[in-house]
Amino acid sequence: MVFGPLSVSLAPYIQSSKTLSKWVTPVANWYANASRYRQYGFKYDDLVMEETPSVQRALDRLTLRETYDRAYRLKRASQASVLHKPLEKDQWTKSEEDVRYLTPHISNVVAEDAERQKWDTILVKKN
Repeated sequence: MVFGPLSVSLAPYIQSSKTLSKWVTPVANWYANASRYRQYGFKYDDLVMEETPSVQRALDRLTLRETYDRAYRLKRASQASVLHKPLEKDQWTKSEEDVRYLTPHISNVVAEDAERQKWDTILVKKN
């Protein structure tokens, strides 16, 4: 996942077009199911690399409930990985539950950093 001034997303364009959405949505669902992260109880944002400073700051902005749920999903998936088998089918993450809970916070942190960089490097000219 890349965030920054060079990242471009086609998602808004695809979502605004009913025809494109009809073609792309089944492929996206197939890909998400093929990656099998939902079979271990993960949400998509659980897979974001935590080592970057912007993600660390975004994680600090989660509510207590979101933080607890994330930790629970990580521990449950670790246990399933140790057992070398996915969770029971009734414990899999459903596609409607797989919402982006961390991505908006990461986007806000990146935007704040860009704004801070802009203001920190502003040139003031005397008249």
